[in-house]
Amino acid sequence: MMAQYLALKAAAEDCLLFYRMGDFFELFFDDAKTASACLDIALTARGEHDGQPIPMCGVPAHSAEGYLARLIKAGHRVAIADQTESPAEAKKRAGSKALVGRAIVRVVTAGTLTEEALLDSRAANWLVAVAGAGQGSDRRIGIAAADISTGRFEIAGLIPSALDAELARLDAAEIVVPEDFEEPPADAVAWPREHFESVRGEERLKRLLGVATLDGFGAFTRAELAAAGALIAYLERAGQGSLPFLQPPRRRVVADHMMIDAATRESLEITLSQAGVRKGSLLDAVDRTVTGAGARLLGADLSAPLTDVGAIEARLDLVALFEGDGALRERLRGALRALPDVGRALGRLVARRGSPRDLGQLRDGLDQARLLHELLGRAAPMPALLAGLLPQLVGHDELVDLLRRALVATPPIDAAQGGYIAEGYDPALDALRGQGGEGRKAIAALEARYRAETSIPSLKIKHNGVLGYHIEVQAKHADPLMTADSGFTHRQTLAGVVRFNAPDLHEQAMRVGQSGEHALAAEAAHLEELMAAALGRTAEIAATADALARLDVAAALAERAAEGGWTRPHFEPHSCFDVIGGRHPVVEAAVAAQGARFVANDCRLSDQERLWLVTGPNMGGKSTFLRQNAAIAILAQAGSPVPAASARLGIVDRLFSRVGASDNLARGRSTFMVEMVETAAILAQATERSFVILDEVGRGTSTYDGLAIAWAVVEAVHDINRCRCLFATHYHELTRLAERLDALSLHHVRAREWKGELVLLHELADGPADRSYGIAVAKLAGLSPPVLARARDVLKKLEAGRAATGGLAAGLDDLPLFAAAAQVEEAAPDPLRHEIETIDVDSLSPREALDILYRLKTLAREAAE
Repeated sequence: MMAQYLALKAAAEDCLLFYRMGDFFELFFDDAKTASACLDIALTARGEHDGQPIPMCGVPAHSAEGYLARLIKAGHRVAIADQTESPAEAKKRAGSKALVGRAIVRVVTAGTLTEEALLDSRAANWLVAVAGAGQGSDRRIGIAAADISTGRFEIAGLIPSALDAELARLDAAEIVVPEDFEEPPADAVAWPREHFESVRGEERLKRLLGVATLDGFGAFTRAELAAAGALIAYLERAGQGSLPFLQPPRRRVVADHMMIDAATRESLEITLSQAGVRKGSLLDAVDRTVTGAGARLLGADLSAPLTDVGAIEARLDLVALFEGDGALRERLRGALRALPDVGRALGRLVARRGSPRDLGQLRDGLDQARLLHELLGRAAPMPALLAGLLPQLVGHDELVDLLRRALVATPPIDAAQGGYIAEGYDPALDALRGQGGEGRKAIAALEARYRAETSIPSLKIKHNGVLGYHIEVQAKHADPLMTADSGFTHRQTLAGVVRFNAPDLHEQAMRVGQSGEHALAAEAAHLEELMAAALGRTAEIAATADALARLDVAAALAERAAEGGWTRPHFEPHSCFDVIGGRHPVVEAAVAAQGARFVANDCRLSDQERLWLVTGPNMGGKSTFLRQNAAIAILAQAGSPVPAASARLGIVDRLFSRVGASDNLARGRSTFMVEMVETAAILAQATERSFVILDEVGRGTSTYDGLAIAWAVVEAVHDINRCRCLFATHYHELTRLAERLDALSLHHVRAREWKGELVLLHELADGPADRSYGIAVAKLAGLSPPVLARARDVLKKLEAGRAATGGLAAGLDDLPLFAAAAQVEEAAPDPLRHEIETIDVDSLSPREALDILYRLKTLAREAAE
């Protein structure tokens, strides 16, 4: 047995091996040590290997899913080695001492899950493969992403600098990269380079789709084909040659969606809060979906807002239909609430991990989709998106009728026990069940007869998986049945009871067993037929599941809009951002929970005022104001109403947020370093159509350095990037830039001191703040009176010095404009470069070459000085 185990383990060296032994999955050697620590189960030993005890632990096969979930969550991969034959078949094949055959039937990883118990019903579960092709400026990255629980399959190509943003959007459960990939993502699985060859990838993709050419699916690049091929190969390995459900790939064009980098997603808490959970995120505040599929789609919409106005308006039209008709919305949401997860049920069936219950879910879901078609088909006016969705809800009548006739009302999960084929569907099966029922009645009659014949009223006929049907009596009554002429045969003695058999019981048990086996076989054959019928309509069923999810999202957004007084955004061809009465949905909910009212504020960016400099005290609401407008941009382009009285927006191509303090010690980056890296990325990538929020740039270093950096960043955003930007700061010296930068507008969050106490009004007003109120905020935070008194004394001295000298910004008014300074710096001559460029190498004598070297050394020394 151990030789068999070691051979299987060699085929799955990177995984923990679940080795099936009877009713348990056992783990040995280092796998056992790892699993026992992770699962908190007992570590024992079995036999010896190389003179040492073999560590062992195990989990029950019937509850293995729960243990798998914990191992996968801890970052492990698990190979399942199951029995490929029964002990009886092994004995028949190779004699009484034959070892039962086993093989790895599946490799379970975080990205290849389909089981309900292992998945979050309201979140997608992406497996992503990343590949690169080309060198230098020609290098391109290919991404292939699949959620095999629903069959969704995407392929995208991008430049290397956009990789982090795309991975952040997907929030993948598992990422696979070539083993020589430069700067791989954290926790990525390194896989042999041979799986990432583009030629092989193209062949795998053709084989998956059953086509001779991929022209009908898009013009895939080498990098995209390499990534797709690696993804398919990884799934083949996970399924041991069997592929899960994959829809035809959708080629994702990155420019069709708002680009949001990883730092911005984390800062804005789009789908996860800072704590890494859904609660407290923008998605959590918006989500009113009633199905798991709808929740997953809403998360995808918020993660990748659209940039095509036509597609956005189509979504908004559908939302408007449901918002305007509350009765229709309620009927739709009530029907959707009762729906099973059709997409994931289909995914399990295609992966050959389905059950009779999954077929029942298809039956119920597809039947309900037909009823929704009837309900929504009468809608007027008919939005274009709804007109496209309605045909996807119907066309399954034949399959639904078959499943309705074939299955019981509530099919079980476990097919091994039978009982899922409805009575009347197969007369032969009904007859077998009848024989089994008659046999069990006969066994009950035997029990009564044996009690009468033996005068043992406690005698019982029982059944278990080892002995089958048997007679059980208490030990004190067993002696009369032990005699040779009793008609009973001793089978087993246990503490307190003794078990027997009898010829007529054996005969009846054979009849029951045979009829039961034949009935199970007949049901299994019908199950295969029903699965084949369902899988024959895989594409159509997947389209229905997608349509139901889109309807759920539209109805949920309409519900949220009606509940919160949200409004439909309007899009303009120019780069405006005109929001009246904007609110932050997450903060508004938190404030409402405390019985208070959220203070709405306007944000009116235009070509004439595209950069707002916002000053004011800490806790005054600057960061909330910045974030709420970024959230409004995301919601609007995702096709959602927005929390505002009105909103007129120009399309945002890229969204950037530099708000809050964080570090990355694992990569050797301090808080200030992270701030500068993120700011540099914004200045390098923001375009005139971008929207940028910046908070407290430069506060992580010395006052002079920080002010200098903040000053330069404001000028760069204004003069070079020319994007829409909200810039919050405590550097009041920056307000002087309003005199020099024509598109910069000054604003502040209002605050007042009343009887020595700070009152934060959370209102945005025009002009700069009169002061920072830092000491007042410190008092609110609980600093001791002596510290506050000393701080006031120091502040008076500093302010007196500022009045005398002009303060930190003294002399900055004489600076040239940013663009002019940059041009001067670029135009500055380089004597060393000029000298080198004038050398005619081919005509130099040795002496002349030596003289030039001395001259170059002198120039280098002068440049350094």
